[in-house]
Amino acid sequence: MKGSISTVKPLDLRHAIRSGNHRGTTTGYSAGYLQGNLAIIPQKDAADFLSFCMKNPKPCPLIGVSEPGSPHIPALGADLDIRTDLPGYRVFRGSRDYQSVTDLNAVWRDDLVTFVLGCSFSFEAAITSAGIALHHLDAGRNVPMYVTNIATSPAGRFHGPLVVSMRAFKPSDAIRAVLYSDRYRLAHGAPVHLGDPSAIGIADIMKPDFGDEPVLNDGDIPVFWACGVTPQMAIRNAQPDLAITHEPGLMLVTDVLAEAAEFTLHATQTA
Repeated sequence: MKGSISTVKPLDLRHAIRSGNHRGTTTGYSAGYLQGNLAIIPQKDAADFLSFCMKNPKPCPLIGVSEPGSPHIPALGADLDIRTDLPGYRVFRGSRDYQSVTDLNAVWRDDLVTFVLGCSFSFEAAITSAGIALHHLDAGRNVPMYVTNIATSPAGRFHGPLVVSMRAFKPSDAIRAVLYSDRYRLAHGAPVHLGDPSAIGIADIMKPDFGDEPVLNDGDIPVFWACGVTPQMAIRNAQPDLAITHEPGLMLVTDVLAEAAEFTLHATQTA
């Protein structure tokens, strides 16, 4: 699969993940399809978490919600199982600490509600198709992610800082990348910051909080997008008795074309 990761069909990738044949990042895979961050919350906490997403649409662009206890969200893909189809998960049990697992079969409950939030990996194909290099893809790395000093709007017990992902470009490409990403509102849209990382509380850009060390060339401008790890910080603060998220950079790859996601998902919801 490595030689043609961008052309792998989402269903084939999910099957590879489900069977244990892929455990790494999903960046660069299934180019042009919508990828999603994961947050799974007990039903009793779901209303507050939904409110958190509504108050913070930039880091939390909601693309799917399950029925309580269901591991399926048909609008996002055929033969899609939330319990097995991400390369890695974090399981929180009433604390900020977590256990890393590769499937959720042993922890699944009938009261769990799954929220899927759009991911910036979804617009990377549009950027590379325009001839703009993405250094992390060229280096075979996960994208770097950072906790900022920007606060989110709280909802109930859910609160915390904004997390951002970073991609660096030469100045002329940075402006083009902003314009391309702005078309993908369900994948965080345009960036939240360009330039000096210290302005948003990042002390050392070479030491990300999540993901891999960045590749920065002379003259590059760092560009920061809101990131779906943000709700993970809010979940760690809320400390529900059980909560599950994706491992940063290890996403749910859906059958929804990113370019048409807003229309496709709206049509599904109103049908």
